[in-house]
Amino acid sequence: MLTKILNSLRVGALSLMAILTLSVHAQSALPETGLTVGVAGDAPFVIHNPQNNSLEGISLTIWENIADKKNWEYQYKYFTTVDGALTALQQGEVDLLAGPISITSERVEKFLFSQPYYQSSLTIASRDENASIWGKIKPFFSMQLLIAVAIFLSLLAIVGLLFWLAERKHSPEQFPADPKRGIANGMWLAIVTMSTTGYGDMAPVSLKGRVVAGCWMIISLIFATSMIAGIASTLTVSSFSSSTITQVEQFPGKKIAASAGSPAIGFIEEHQGQKVLVNNLSQAMERLKDKSVDGVVFDRPQLLFYKNKHKAENIHIPSAEYYKQGYGFAFRADSKLVNDVNLVLLRLAEDQKIEQIMAEYLGDK
Repeated sequence: MLTKILNSLRVGALSLMAILTLSVHAQSALPETGLTVGVAGDAPFVIHNPQNNSLEGISLTIWENIADKKNWEYQYKYFTTVDGALTALQQGEVDLLAGPISITSERVEKFLFSQPYYQSSLTIASRDENASIWGKIKPFFSMQLLIAVAIFLSLLAIVGLLFWLAERKHSPEQFPADPKRGIANGMWLAIVTMSTTGYGDMAPVSLKGRVVAGCWMIISLIFATSMIAGIASTLTVSSFSSSTITQVEQFPGKKIAASAGSPAIGFIEEHQGQKVLVNNLSQAMERLKDKSVDGVVFDRPQLLFYKNKHKAENIHIPSAEYYKQGYGFAFRADSKLVNDVNLVLLRLAEDQKIEQIMAEYLGDK
């Protein structure tokens, strides 16, 4: 009997030791000093006040909710660039990263990510400039338009000459023998024929003259419509385009600023823009303001937030969105924290807490 009691006590003690061991092992996933959370990115996801070194924003508010749910202790370490923060994470200087960290295939090869808590995209920012008076009339003095006008006048002169040669003997009152007057009248007939005005003051009477007129009608129909369409297109772009860049088709040859290491770099290269690397959005917008770059490619929510805070800078952001991407928390490849973070993120989403945080910073969409 005594032996059975002792055996029972031994089994109970071993079970208790196993439970304590598992508990200690579970806690060992966290450093004894707490977590070091790397922070990088731009407002409104990360708002850094250098005067008092305070940090806030969407990403940090979500993280603080997660840490509160898990009773985790942590300290922040701020980085000026996402690239620098990812390097620090890879080298073990921090345990995870919080901020607008885009989840890309290239990054997933090196790091673990939580599920995305926000779906973002890239867009373009440019200067919103109203065209000056010179800007409106400048297309009239462009080399392309001057060449087109020269070709048109030369063509009129040739047709006028043909009319004069065909009609001078048959209709001397309309096409006098004097070449200057005769060719000038021929050019006038070519103009009224092309424009379908048809005043009736002049008309070819010979067979040759009518053949010339018939050919000119067909040629002028094609030539005039093409030329008018080209001129109208040039003037429309000049008069109504109020921004340096509004679409990716304008990238070739233009200087476009983007953060080093961001997906925007590949986007700019794909559309043949000249990339200009910057550390953050503020630096990119400063370059846009001093006209050292023609445009900026950045994450859409950050650009919209910046524009709302700097309305006097006349920034144009088109409605087009590119490269859809999710933001998540980044971890080292051997981290044991990802599942816990994902579980809390799901609960926060189900409780609409993340939506409330977004509305607080971004407002109602």
